[in-house]
Amino acid sequence: MPFRLLAVAAALTLGTAATVPTALAAPKTATARADNAATRALHALFARQWEDSARRFPEWATWRGDHRFDDRLGEVSPEAERAATAQERRWLAEARAIPRARLSPEDRVSLDLFIEQRERHLAEQPFEGWRSLRIEAMGGVQSDFSGLLRMMPMDGRADAAKVLARMAALPQRIDQEIALMRRGMALGWVPAAPVLERAIAQIDAQLPADPAAGPFFEPFRRLPPAMAEAERAALQARGREAIEREVVPAMRRLRDFVAGEYRAKAPADGSLTHYADGARVYEMLVRQRTTTDLGADAIHAIGLRELDKDRAEMERVMRSTGFSGDFAAFVKWLNTDPRFFVASADELLMRYRAIAKRFDAEMPRLFAELPRGTYGVRGMPEHMGPDAAEFYEGGAVDGSRPGWFNANLVGWRQQPVWGMQTLVAHEAVPGHHLQGARALELDELPEFRREGGGYTAYVEGWALYAETLMREIGAYDDPYSLFGHLQWQAFRAARLVVDTGIHAKGWSRQQAIDFMVERTGVDRAFVEAEVDRYTSDPGQALGYMVGRLKIDELRARAQSRLGPKFDLRRFHNALIDHGELPLSTLETLVDEWIVREARR
Repeated sequence: MPFRLLAVAAALTLGTAATVPTALAAPKTATARADNAATRALHALFARQWEDSARRFPEWATWRGDHRFDDRLGEVSPEAERAATAQERRWLAEARAIPRARLSPEDRVSLDLFIEQRERHLAEQPFEGWRSLRIEAMGGVQSDFSGLLRMMPMDGRADAAKVLARMAALPQRIDQEIALMRRGMALGWVPAAPVLERAIAQIDAQLPADPAAGPFFEPFRRLPPAMAEAERAALQARGREAIEREVVPAMRRLRDFVAGEYRAKAPADGSLTHYADGARVYEMLVRQRTTTDLGADAIHAIGLRELDKDRAEMERVMRSTGFSGDFAAFVKWLNTDPRFFVASADELLMRYRAIAKRFDAEMPRLFAELPRGTYGVRGMPEHMGPDAAEFYEGGAVDGSRPGWFNANLVGWRQQPVWGMQTLVAHEAVPGHHLQGARALELDELPEFRREGGGYTAYVEGWALYAETLMREIGAYDDPYSLFGHLQWQAFRAARLVVDTGIHAKGWSRQQAIDFMVERTGVDRAFVEAEVDRYTSDPGQALGYMVGRLKIDELRARAQSRLGPKFDLRRFHNALIDHGELPLSTLETLVDEWIVREARR
């Protein structure tokens, strides 16, 4: 996972290779775009801002496959923050001055998104305490550097030099991060104690006695096989020395701060209701993460409604198996009987890969056009711990790096096989990988629309909808895998209740954990990790179900209006062929697609 600043950088930039057919999406930009001063000014602005973001946020450039700046780390000093914000204001003023009416329809969408992303960043500026939080349960400053190294190419001496340069830059960056957290601490903004405990454990897991056994040495284990042995040994020696001299002392300094003065100020629970301006921060985050005007109370009610529906269906599936006990007994049996578990981490990985390969073959049934970008299934870094949730990392825009579904192999003893299929559908195909890889190939859109926009409700809503698609085509081929699918749906509904419960209603950590375990039957240790995730990343969990329900609504509308003309494969491409979008923009584009389809 990137430095938390990368999430900001993504919002500030938010990147290349296939053509969008005019019948599936809006008219091609190249043909519809008028050759006028407004259009030229718009795309010149996009190009300048994109280049500025790569220089200002070199970590983000690395993650999107631009390796020109792999020898440096971004600044998070107060001076750098002020400069970035001032530049955002200039970009915003320049964008607002472009005459929108003179642009093509697709360029108008691009301009609107560009403005929205600048406004989103500037909306966070009054909340210095919130912006000082650099540690989350699933990642942050405590684990981002090792994740960044994992994304860097290592094809020879030049790449090794860039890795070494970044290691040399890490101590200054860690000092800046600590200073930023101290500023927040003075304002009363410190993450909850359970979140910090997870961060401390993550740091410890990255610092084995032998540096060559830890994640910071990972690039030096990827030196090309054709490299001369003497050169390989020399570079590995330099890598070990840099880790011992630069990286380990910086990470220990971070650990001492987090475990010491920072931990001493940490609240037991991380509800935003307990922080100065916390209620206003949460209102802002709810709007950003859902891209709707829904309030916390409305979202809470939606979660309870959807959870009741999913729970009722879970119990129907339970009864279909012939199980005679109650729901709690059924869940206990599913989570303890050896028949539902693998014998090793290797077997878990092989099963995930087999499911992914089987799902790949089904994709032509669901899409009119598919992306060319590939993906793989691998284990996530061990230091993330056995309770960490699986996640997807996108490929590089130039195709030099595939997408990756990162499975938790450390927690193989806790992963029942009946929950694996819906996870693959969510993280790989037809979920995150298919949508993200398609976006990268929309080469007639500006880069910032191809490489993500920070629209959680769209991205996670699509992935949750993708899980339901695999149910439609019979991929969950026994009652247990269907139960696993429904349990994950219920879990995402419960997130609406718990996230709003924590941050708008003041729920305690224990109250949130107990609610999720009782209502969904998910393993308690995993739920504890998830609740800490929602505590440290408020509002992110809201996007899943809110986004899926909007996609469901749009599909029902398209089917009703088009009748026999409705083509599910073409509808899915209409959803994913514009890159990430706010839900309101998605709705507008789907409505326009429906009109075109009716005329086709």
